[in-house]
Amino acid sequence: MPHKIGFVVVSSSGHEDGFSARELMIHAPTVSGWRSPRFCQFPQEIVLQMVERCRIRKLQLLAHQYMIPSRVEFYISESLPECFSPCHAERFRRLGYVSLCDNEMTGCKARELKSVYVDAVGQFLKLIFHENHTNKYNVYNQVALVAINIIGDPADLGDESNIASREKLIDHYLGHTTEDPALEGTCTGKSDYISPLDDLAFDMYQDPEVAQIIRKLDERKREAVQKERYDYAKKLKQAIADLQKVGERLGRFEVEKRCAVEKEDYDLAKEKKQQMERYRGRAYARLQLHGLLDAEPPLVPPGSPRHQPATLSPPPQEEGVTENRFAEALLQDKLSSHSLDTSQQPPVDQSLPATHPHLKTHLQSLPYDERPLPAVHKQPGAAAVEPEDGDADMSEAPRGATAGEPERLTEKALREASCAVDVLGEALVAGAYSKTWSYREDALLTLCERLGEMPVGTPKEDLRSALRASVFLIRRAIRDIVTPVFQASLKLLKMVITQYIPKHKLSKLDTTYCVERTVPVLLTRTGDSSARLRIVASNFIQEIALFKEVKSLQMIPSYLVQPLKANTSTHLALSQMDLLARLLKDLGTSDTGFTVDNVMKFSVGALEHRVYEVRETAVRIIWDMYKEHRALTLDYLPPDDSSTRKNVLYKTIFEGFAKLDGRPTDAEIRAQKKAAAEEAEKQKKDEIKALQGQLAALKEMQAEVQEKESEATKAKDPDARGRKAAPPSTPDAPDTRCLDNLCIFCGERSDSFTEEGLDLHYWKQCLMLTRCDHCRQVVEIASLTEHLLTECDKKDGFGKCYRCNEAVLKEELPKHIKTRDCNPAKPEKLANRCPLCHENFTPGEEAWKAHLMGAAGCTMNLRRTHVLHKPAAPPPGKGPAMSKSGTSGTKVGSKIPTPKGGLSRSSGRTYTKR
Repeated sequence: MPHKIGFVVVSSSGHEDGFSARELMIHAPTVSGWRSPRFCQFPQEIVLQMVERCRIRKLQLLAHQYMIPSRVEFYISESLPECFSPCHAERFRRLGYVSLCDNEMTGCKARELKSVYVDAVGQFLKLIFHENHTNKYNVYNQVALVAINIIGDPADLGDESNIASREKLIDHYLGHTTEDPALEGTCTGKSDYISPLDDLAFDMYQDPEVAQIIRKLDERKREAVQKERYDYAKKLKQAIADLQKVGERLGRFEVEKRCAVEKEDYDLAKEKKQQMERYRGRAYARLQLHGLLDAEPPLVPPGSPRHQPATLSPPPQEEGVTENRFAEALLQDKLSSHSLDTSQQPPVDQSLPATHPHLKTHLQSLPYDERPLPAVHKQPGAAAVEPEDGDADMSEAPRGATAGEPERLTEKALREASCAVDVLGEALVAGAYSKTWSYREDALLTLCERLGEMPVGTPKEDLRSALRASVFLIRRAIRDIVTPVFQASLKLLKMVITQYIPKHKLSKLDTTYCVERTVPVLLTRTGDSSARLRIVASNFIQEIALFKEVKSLQMIPSYLVQPLKANTSTHLALSQMDLLARLLKDLGTSDTGFTVDNVMKFSVGALEHRVYEVRETAVRIIWDMYKEHRALTLDYLPPDDSSTRKNVLYKTIFEGFAKLDGRPTDAEIRAQKKAAAEEAEKQKKDEIKALQGQLAALKEMQAEVQEKESEATKAKDPDARGRKAAPPSTPDAPDTRCLDNLCIFCGERSDSFTEEGLDLHYWKQCLMLTRCDHCRQVVEIASLTEHLLTECDKKDGFGKCYRCNEAVLKEELPKHIKTRDCNPAKPEKLANRCPLCHENFTPGEEAWKAHLMGAAGCTMNLRRTHVLHKPAAPPPGKGPAMSKSGTSGTKVGSKIPTPKGGLSRSSGRTYTKR
């Protein structure tokens, strides 16, 4: 008969803190279920392992009120693909999918209970959740599942079912039947009958303890009907109906108590607790009064199904048949704890109680590894039982609560562990295979003591046999999700590697056998959904990798640099990356199993992983490798160009390289260029302002000189106003206008050399002058070298070459002196030195004019080449007028002579007033 199948969560793609997929293993009114991470990538998946291989007949999903996936797919498999080699790996078989309502009709105030009838055999069930329905409450685009229920038959009991059906056929032929027509329609009359007590709605609405009592009374009712004790069966039926009301009310009280605790209203919480105890006590007393309940309280964990005898397999149901049922569940924003109507008694598959997302079951105070499994078959005489494969959590009962010895090994377990039984004995192996976690832990600790007590003179063959048998049990215990059993396996493994093998002087082959049989399984535990187990497993791997017995084998690094698969879980990928980064710092790349080649290939491949944290860790590993092996690391990366830097990851990597090298990054270079451009613009504006001020000062000086000359002329010749001025006839009266329209440097005279015209001539045209490229000051070419070394604003950046006596930038001076390509200078009395063409020529002032202005003169004088190619000058009086904008760029402090010749050149070749 189909019944509730227990399961454990093997893996999940991720979860929000406080809403692990392990919450699905518990069915109670206050459970919160599983939630995906915020803004997660789709699809999300959860893998469940049933307690045994079974034929699934019905699946039930209770969706969240607003975190609703648009579609859920179902896959089934006989075993996990990771457990076998690729050539023998079995894929999950797709069963189909169901679509969930967006819940807009109810305003996201109800939960959808979806039931799916299937007919599939397997032990592993995978659920894939697709993108969520959007609504105003689901701001983080999450999907959630409040509960899942699996109903089916054990598939391994098929032979017994055939025997039972054969016996029924013989009895029917002989006219002997044990079935009563009155039982038709009950669980004993139909082999495909599913009890309402196994329905998900029952557990999600009832108090867990009361639900267990109801199941117990239901069993007694069926036994009474079979024995034709109809009065007793009627009394049990009425008691079950009354208890359902009690369970519903206690469930509401529990919700209200949890709301009060969340709001820190502890007075109300205490009142609800006392109210629950009084109400529960009265109900139990009434049952005891009628003799319906045994004296002992129920010890089986809440939600455990009955272990039904095998019956004929029902005909297969059509896949994909679904039925939609909505459960009224008011949203409880800000933990407002709306009161539930205690007088309402909804039928099964009807309205379910609302649960706040943050409310937990009454088992929340226990850690994950101490929560009872909600769906294990009840065994007689055992208070805390677990599935055969050990994939269940610890019972709440202490170790002393389990009486007697471990159950005997099944035939399957004897075949599987025959080698270990021959060496260690059946009693110890039976404890390691026990369904009770305490026996499994005791067996491992006993084995640890036994190995430590083995004498030194024991034959090597016996030692190796004990070692292999121990590794077999360690490998099995590492997969155990009960924390004490898992930690006991690590303790035993550490003892074998660090004490047992060195003590008996076993070879490296034995250490290799231990590592290669246990570390791969231990690595899979680093992807466990429990953060505590992940940390313990990762730290233990790092610890044993540093043992001298294991370090020399160089095996653990080879496991860590295996490329990440596309379907690798997020936790497993993150743990592998973190463990690789830590061990790389501890071990390095010199004879440790880590090489530049395998680490860089692994890291570059990890840059393509879908999880951001994995990619970020890969970048850090590449930086660490670059610190030690700069050139070799670059061989595994694309060239550093603009196309590569379009990828954000590679841009981050190369900028990290720049910081490690002490070079500025692109962002720093852009900032420096921006600052330089702003400084140049500011300097240009300051130069224009300064030049304008200088021109204004020159005009004022010129006006004062002309005014003084005019007054002096009037004082000497007071009658000049009435006479016509005569041209001077004697040298004693020189013409004061002889220097008008004349350049005092090159000697050129022109009618265009007005006050502004001379300024323009000095600034752009005079062949004897030039502008300094570094401070923009106008200086004589003959004194350019001295200016750069003593006067220029950038004089600190220049040095003098001892061979050519010219100014050279200090950063280029060593190379300039070393190459010895410069033309040596002659003494100043023997020759002049041109700073433009670097040639020596005849000494003297006139020689400078000949060199800079002559037809065969300096070829590097740009003003001279411009004059040779410029068009004919315009007629007098029509020369270009000088504007202030034509003198832009002159630096503050540059000295320009006045057009009247009032300035002369000193020996230092700077311009001063006479």
